[in-house]
Amino acid sequence: MKIQFNKNYLTASILLFAVEALIAIFLKDGFIRHTFGDYLVVILLYCMLKSVIKTKPFYLATAVLVIAYGIEFLQLTNLLTLLNLQNSTMAKLILGSTFSISDLIAYTLGVITILIFEHKKQSHE
Repeated sequence: MKIQFNKNYLTASILLFAVEALIAIFLKDGFIRHTFGDYLVVILLYCMLKSVIKTKPFYLATAVLVIAYGIEFLQLTNLLTLLNLQNSTMAKLILGSTFSISDLIAYTLGVITILIFEHKKQSHE
């Protein structure tokens, strides 16, 4: 693993962040807000990290999945209350407030998508 800037992944990060922001602003519930947003967030995190870190896709995708799972399992605790952030919309948006198995599935599918994309990309190089 080494630090190396990648403008393609940075561009993807910016676009994915814009999509996530639009989902957060305009959709308050439903499949796209609760499931597709979680699917996209792991891809966003991967692209953000990949824009500055050069490493094997499997390692980075696994790290992203561990981070996403970690945050999700923290939702089983009173973390927001312990941090006195229970009234913070931003904290609830970033850390979430309720544990859901469907979120874990969405994260996993997002990481699988990343690995498929990266495998196809390497096959064409």
